[in-house]
Amino acid sequence: MKAVLYESFQRPPSLASVDDPTPEPHGVVVQVGATGVCRSDWHGWMGHDPDITLPHVPGHELAGTVVAVGRDVRNWRAGDRVTVPFVGGCGACPECHAGHQQVCEAQFQPGFTHWGSFAQYVGLHQADLNLVALPEAMEFATAASLGCRFATAFRAVVDQARVRPGEWVAVHGCGGVGLSAVMIAAALGAQVIAVDIDAEKLALARDLGAVACIDGSAGAVPEAVMQASGGGAHVSLDALGHPATLENSVLSLKRRGRHVQVGLLLADQARPAVPMDRVIGWELELYGSHGMQAHRYGAMLDLVRSGRVSPDRLVGRRIALDAAPEALMAMDRFQGVGATVITQF
Repeated sequence: MKAVLYESFQRPPSLASVDDPTPEPHGVVVQVGATGVCRSDWHGWMGHDPDITLPHVPGHELAGTVVAVGRDVRNWRAGDRVTVPFVGGCGACPECHAGHQQVCEAQFQPGFTHWGSFAQYVGLHQADLNLVALPEAMEFATAASLGCRFATAFRAVVDQARVRPGEWVAVHGCGGVGLSAVMIAAALGAQVIAVDIDAEKLALARDLGAVACIDGSAGAVPEAVMQASGGGAHVSLDALGHPATLENSVLSLKRRGRHVQVGLLLADQARPAVPMDRVIGWELELYGSHGMQAHRYGAMLDLVRSGRVSPDRLVGRRIALDAAPEALMAMDRFQGVGATVITQF
């Protein structure tokens, strides 16, 4: 099969011909219909993820069609249209037994723990636990975001932040996760403030339901959020993953507010300073958010079917597999609006 392969970190990947995957006894092989190019893939290519063994094929937010099934799989067959959370559970650890596959003690992540979806085919493990059936009307380019950006935002807003109608929600960073969070929070009846340094992304955030937009390049972001919300946000999300946006998010909260860290902070930014004096004095709550379990996709898909959210609006550039190496290397530049998706293989 054709795949994007890198043999060294921070060196240009190339389009290569590699062996087709075969299904694990508990797994399947999926023909990739679409796969997103995510900043997490860039972090992996930079060498920030210890799970990656070289040579490596990246890609973790995907949708496609099952083409081969392992002998122990009971719920899936060739021809099924599926997606998968970017974090999959083992099914045997205490966290999986409790329904928390997103923090599984032996989790797998396509594109990190094994070869991913920048390829014509990808192997996925523990299929009966982790695969999600796609609505027939949903195109693969839209469904690819459900494995990472949109699902990550859904869990952060709905399950972790517990956003309620009428609350003020600040979203720091309007990339794929941030714009998804804006759309979802607005659909829940929240008053959303979007923060970014790109005017085009802020314009899209407003179209998706933000009632106020703040240009982060002007500085004084917490003060601007405080003013727009009349005293601070009930919920604030760092959807980018940077020490500055983390600090801005925490300082944007009202007393007893809730901060959710969604964006990854890796390498030399993995242990950032947090304004704990504010956290303690104002009794703030800090939450992490890491993907979403397959069994929670039904609630998210119900929201999509209702028409209150439209993840297809977040699809940006559509590219061919041979353009993926350049798109991957450029992810740290935050170019373009919406998610870049590989749709031609």
